This record gives sequence, C-alpha cells and structure tokens, in this order.
Amino acid sequence: MSSEQPLRIAWIGFHLEGIPALEALLESGVRLVGVITLKEEALARRSAGADYASVVKRFGVPLHTVADINSPEAVELLRQMAPDVVFVIGWSQIVRPEALNTARIGMIGAHASLLPHNRGSAPINWAIIHGESLTGNSLIWLADSVDAGDLIDQQEFRITPYDTCQTLYERVAAANREMILRVTQRLLAGERPGRPQAHTDEPVLPRRRPGDGLVNWTAPSCAVYDFVRALTQPYPGAFSYLDGKRWQIWSCALLPGALGDPAAQAGQALGPVCSPVQAACGQLVQCGRGTALLLEVEGPDGELLRGSALADCRWEGKVWRNE
Repeated sequence: MSSEQPLRIAWIGFHLEGIPALEALLESGVRLVGVITLKEEALARRSAGADYASVVKRFGVPLHTVADINSPEAVELLRQMAPDVVFVIGWSQIVRPEALNTARIGMIGAHASLLPHNRGSAPINWAIIHGESLTGNSLIWLADSVDAGDLIDQQEFRITPYDTCQTLYERVAAANREMILRVTQRLLAGERPGRPQAHTDEPVLPRRRPGDGLVNWTAPSCAVYDFVRALTQPYPGAFSYLDGKRWQIWSCALLPGALGDPAAQAGQALGPVCSPVQAACGQLVQCGRGTALLLEVEGPDGELLRGSALADCRWEGKVWRNE
C-alpha cells in the first residue's frame, strides 16, 4: 500500500481486544499517524489492559498517553494529528463531541454485542450473567448517544456453557481484526459505509465495578455458575466471604440440579469432591437450587487453592456469606 494514501488514520485503545486488529492494520501497510492509549496510572485501574507500546514500537508509530480522551490536552493532541478517521477500539471512556469532531470523516468504534441489543457497559459480562446463548460484535460510527451510531459491520457467535468472559473476548478481538481490515479497504476506496440502527427501548447496560462481584448463593446453581465465569480473569472476579475472609472465586463447575442437601442453607459448604484428576477436585457448595463445585479460589493473602489443596480444606458445614 502506498505511503501516499489519502487517509490519515489514528487509533485510540488500551484493552487487549484491540491488539490483534491494530497489529493487522499496521502489517497491512496502512499508515497510522498515531496511537493514543491510557497513562500508566489510569491503565492500572482498568481490567484487561494491554501494552500498546511494544506493538507500535515495531512499526515506528508515535504513541501518546492520556488520562482522559476528552481533556483539553487530548483534544489538542487529536487536532494536531488531524486524522480523517480514528479507530476507538477497547476504550472505556465515552468520546465527547469536542473530541469526536477532530476526525474529518468520523470515529469508528466496536461494541461487543449485536447492537442495538446490549448497549452500554460490559456487554460480554452481562450477556453471560443474563444466561444469553448468542452474542457478537458490532462496528459502528461513534455518535453523541452511547452505542447508537450507524452500523458498519457485525459478527455473531454463540455463548456455550464452556465459555468465560476471556474466551468470548478472544472472539471479539478476532472479529475486530476482520471487520476493521474490511472497512479500511472501503474507506481507502472512498466509501463511508453505514446504516442506522433499529430502534429499541432496551435500557442501557449499567457499569460493573469490582464490588458488584458478590455471589448470591440463594440464586440457582446455573446462575451462580454463569456469574463466576462472567467475571473471571482478566476481570476482578466473583467473590464471597468464609470465616470472615474474602475469597475470589475464579472457577467453578455446574453439577446436575438434583444434587445437593435439601436441609442445607444456601451457601453452605457440603464437603470436598476428590479425584485422581486434580482439575476435578474442589469444594461443593449448596445454592438456592442445586449446587456449584468450586474449582479455584484465591484468599486475601493471594494464595491460590485448586485441586487437592482445595478439596483438603475443612470447610464442610461452614456457610459462605455476604460479608
């Protein structure tokens, strides 16, 4: 691709989901005038942040860091770049009009759902929590309203019982790569693809914070299972309290609904599950209906318990509580 290409393209992102697409775009020969990512202190407060510096260094692309994409400094930086198109991929801050208007043609973002369904924050996490079986990824023109711009492209994929937030975001990253390469070719050809989204009265998904990961043991076991896999690494994780200590619950298994002790209360540890296969060992916990098998937990001191080490814990009869 010629270095005399007419379009000036920039990139904004910090999340892992943007790395494959950014690498593919750079490898295709497209000239990026700059990449903007989060300052180190701001990145440390985000889940699934990625090292964009090592990527752009290989291609000699200028890298800039900001704490807020809508700050006067960031807006001035964008103006100096004078981009025609900006890809905003894996960025948690809403881009306000002053920043949006620095791109001559517009800014393009990706949202990990089949818009207009699941507009708002943490769509992959919410989709798993809500027990949905289908999701996807949407490429859109950014607009003043949240996730409401014209649709450029979409890919859908199933949510299987074996998925976690991590495996689904790997599919989102792959979809970002494919869709961004497609739209870039159309942009370079002088097109501006897009169609309005269908109207929906669905509420916008609320933000999720680390404190929202408290497990509700009175829920059915399938809901507890979905909750844990929706929030596992690289996100802060589901958690609960046992013996006054806070434990992160990174992994659990869903067992047949009929299992359990009808006399046990929700959250009660029923005892160890043992096997010569270490990955199958854990602690069985009563839910509101059915049971969940804890497979990997982390204590407040950072100690990880899994396999026989977890099964050997003397927790039988103890109750996981809200605090």
